[in-house]
Amino acid sequence: MRASDLLPDHADHAELNGTTVRKGTVGAFLVNARVWTDAHSSSEARATAQRDISDALPALRALGLFDVLDIRDPALRAWIDAR
Repeated sequence: MRASDLLPDHADHAELNGTTVRKGTVGAFLVNARVWTDAHSSSEARATAQRDISDALPALRALGLFDVLDIRDPALRAWIDAR
């Protein structure tokens, strides 16, 4: 499957298992995960990344991201698993 099969160029979101998944959700998660795990991130940046990750979890789970990929950072993995 190609990205355009799941979400055509003209669309900015899709409904999966009753959850709206916006284009860019996985990419934003990856950026936020890097901020969250970076020891040099400010507390404000880390808090924003944490909030954004939390908001994206239903979409990431609807996509099945965590069914096929493991989070290597133990603290981030534990935090996500707790939600």
